Amino acid sequence: MLPIIKASELLQVYRSENLVLVDANGGKDARTNYNARHLDGSLFVDVNTQLANIQPDVSNGGRHPLPTLQQFSDVLASLGISKSSHVVIYDDQNGSNAAARFWWMLKAIGHDTVQVLDGGFQAAVQAGFPTNSIVTTPHRTEPYKIENWKLPLADIIEVENVSRDANHVVIDVRSNERYKGETEPIDLIAGHIPGAINVPFTKNLDSDGFFLTPGDLKDTYEPYFTRVKADSIIVHCGSGVTACHTLLAMAHAGLDMPKLYVGSWSEWSRNEKPMVTKSIVK
Repeated sequence: MLPIIKASELLQVYRSENLVLVDANGGKDARTNYNARHLDGSLFVDVNTQLANIQPDVSNGGRHPLPTLQQFSDVLASLGISKSSHVVIYDDQNGSNAAARFWWMLKAIGHDTVQVLDGGFQAAVQAGFPTNSIVTTPHRTEPYKIENWKLPLADIIEVENVSRDANHVVIDVRSNERYKGETEPIDLIAGHIPGAINVPFTKNLDSDGFFLTPGDLKDTYEPYFTRVKADSIIVHCGSGVTACHTLLAMAHAGLDMPKLYVGSWSEWSRNEKPMVTKSIVK
């Protein structure tokens, strides 16, 4: 199944019995906004409480560490998601809020029938998809049996060992301003991991906020895969959420899945690791 679905395609299948439509918008007002208006039949998922296992100590795992397998299994059961479910996820930030993160997590447990809505909420509305404020009650299913995370992950130790190695590529998908250390709206220190290259996730999108074609995305990312194998590429962001947008784009381009560094800059910058900050960026 293709990782991206168009709004016109969703309109054709959204009343299918096995479809589970999920609103994965984040932010402090996400639940309030969902209650006020969402795509008809969609369920709400919270990036902080359902797609992460947030700990008081951000230095251990970053701002959005993955939940335990048991926690994620319980989340899926509470949403009525079973192995036969066709899951379509959207947000209002072109997939970069939490839709791609949920997509990655489902793919990482071996769930193949999952897609992200291209253009998100706005594209669906423009295509005539019905919206309302009716809060859908999911039909809880049996626990989703999860054995492990099947997609590759990197931890802070591995990143430190390979970030300056010519046989590895570490990709930072944050904005260029954050990468350069010119601004940091969330974490304590502005800058980037030494050796990391900057490919902002916004390069995955066209001027209207839709994903570029698989061919165009392949043109962007294939040079890195030609240089090293996928298991020598590590993708990160601030806290392991937006990085999944680039992993989704790579999958859309038909490329192999690199490693995700979930802790990302939020973990790295709190552990007295080497950092390139504005004062030393040339």
